[in-house]
Amino acid sequence: MSTEVLDSQQRGSVAATSPAERHSTPVDGVDVLGALSPSRAGDFMTCPLLYRFRTIDKLPEPASPDAVRGTLVHKVLEDLFDLPAMERTPVRAEQMLEPSWHRLLDDEPALAEIFDGEGGVDRDRWWDTCRTVLERYFTLEDPTRLEPAERELYVEWLLDSKLLLRGFVDRVDVAPDGAVRVVDYKTGRAPGPGFEGRALFQMKFYALVLWRLRGVVPAMLQLVYLGNGELVRYVPDEHDLLATERKVQAVWEAIKRATDEQDWRPNKGPLCGWCAHKALCPSWGGTPPPMPTGD
Repeated sequence: MSTEVLDSQQRGSVAATSPAERHSTPVDGVDVLGALSPSRAGDFMTCPLLYRFRTIDKLPEPASPDAVRGTLVHKVLEDLFDLPAMERTPVRAEQMLEPSWHRLLDDEPALAEIFDGEGGVDRDRWWDTCRTVLERYFTLEDPTRLEPAERELYVEWLLDSKLLLRGFVDRVDVAPDGAVRVVDYKTGRAPGPGFEGRALFQMKFYALVLWRLRGVVPAMLQLVYLGNGELVRYVPDEHDLLATERKVQAVWEAIKRATDEQDWRPNKGPLCGWCAHKALCPSWGGTPPPMPTGD
């Protein structure tokens, strides 16, 4: 299981705050109960204590080499479509890696810490993996034949319950007949049986928000797994998206109960090995910090 299961939505950030915090627009005249992204909902479903550490305590997390690779490759794939179609080649994409890396470092210098210290990764090997993952993209799609309608699209929608759903969509394609395809890049490997639910939940979450915003159910949800060169496609319908809406609402109700009762139970499992907060978890002999107090 890739560490990307836990932290892909953070795009390599050393902070736990969702990037949506910097983009969300005010909902004028409406009392919003709260806001939820697919990554934070996924955190709670994976482990309520992880949700608390990331969302309430806002504990910093060290940059993961896998997540930073994902950040870099996502940036190159986003910018690749700024080029004329015939220039969207593997060679040109590789040429974009280094300048894209420097732009990321300008915004977040701490990303370079993945190379530092005794546990730092080998820089040359890490760069080779970035190139390999990027090259693999071209075996799955032909970007010279694609003209995305949207890239890195921030979306949000207020449910009738006053819960604000929000998140970032890697790519939205719109066919001449109006059919919508939602695309998400994953730089890790496709999950094995039993672990694919989180990725599909994320895509159904995006599809739900886009459906509510535009009145059209996306015709296709497509996950592009660059770690092993696999495409996963799913065709949603209104029944799927209504069920997703009910699930999101249920997750939020569970989060509210956990908040009211201060009951943040850890969920010990195979993903614990990739958790940055394992030392603070009671399931591993740790002690969580005191809950933050209000101002």
